[in-house]
Amino acid sequence: MTNSKEILLLWDIDGTILSAKGAGPKAFELASKEHIGEAIPLSSIDWPGATDYAIAYALLKKVGREVTRESAQSLINCYLDNLPPLLEATQAKANPGVLELLETFHQTPRVHQALLTGNVRRGSDIKLNYLRVNHYFQFGAFADHSDYRNDLSRHALELAREHIHENLSAEQVYIIGDTPKDIECGKFIGAHTVAVATGHHTVEELRVHEPTVVFESFANPQDLFEFLEV
Repeated sequence: MTNSKEILLLWDIDGTILSAKGAGPKAFELASKEHIGEAIPLSSIDWPGATDYAIAYALLKKVGREVTRESAQSLINCYLDNLPPLLEATQAKANPGVLELLETFHQTPRVHQALLTGNVRRGSDIKLNYLRVNHYFQFGAFADHSDYRNDLSRHALELAREHIHENLSAEQVYIIGDTPKDIECGKFIGAHTVAVATGHHTVEELRVHEPTVVFESFANPQDLFEFLEV
């Protein structure tokens, strides 16, 4: 360890920690068929990095259904019921290097890990329990709190000050994600942004949004260790 300052890593899940080979979009498509009566591919909306509620609202709006919190919740519940068998069927797994990163940070006293994800809490639990990594995270900001990603970053910082230290500053926070929305929500609170091109965006596409740093992947965990001085 070359630095003694406490830091908080706020991890995104889909495309960052988890490679599910389309399990999530397929679960939403099945849910839309069961709940709405029409199978709507997620490729028809701007979904990468969006919250579950934002996705549900977009799907309902696309077919002219009433867009309410209650109707979105029903659609999300249907999506969550479809998710576990699809994770099994697609043999979802952690992205290269992620398990080593999580374990090393877990063993490093000055590093705290939590979640900042567009998933609702139940969806997060399903995915992370499937990977057996849920124990690495002290707390999380989930879509249950807000429909909007930027609100979640602010909520995550509030939670961090409760769980870690009341004087924790945004300068001590690193948001790790694979979409422009992750970068945007990090900038929203003045945090560092660590972008990784293991989702639906290339390094070049992510770099346009000016993250603090961007990686092709975490296949070589040492790259992130060195950036964070851990």
